[in-house]
Amino acid sequence: MTAPAAWRPALAPAVHLRHDRVREVDLLVMPERVVVLRGTAGTVLRLCDGDRDLDTIVGELSERFPGAPVATEVPAFLDRMHEEGWIR
Repeated sequence: MTAPAAWRPALAPAVHLRHDRVREVDLLVMPERVVVLRGTAGTVLRLCDGDRDLDTIVGELSERFPGAPVATEVPAFLDRMHEEGWIR
């Protein structure tokens, strides 16, 4: 899927984003599976609330991380998360 700008990504119903304070990592918790997120993946996924569209998410992250290739990397990352079935 090539993410349309109007897409309003949200975590899939069985997927929960949690922060492990002991290990200082973000986790995607699903039935019978846990995915450890690296880098800023948790930051990106926290913005996927079903209210913000893709352009808004990219805009907010561009402000937080000036100079980072947010406009290309975030849509590609969210495409992968969608392909895995972790976001809708």
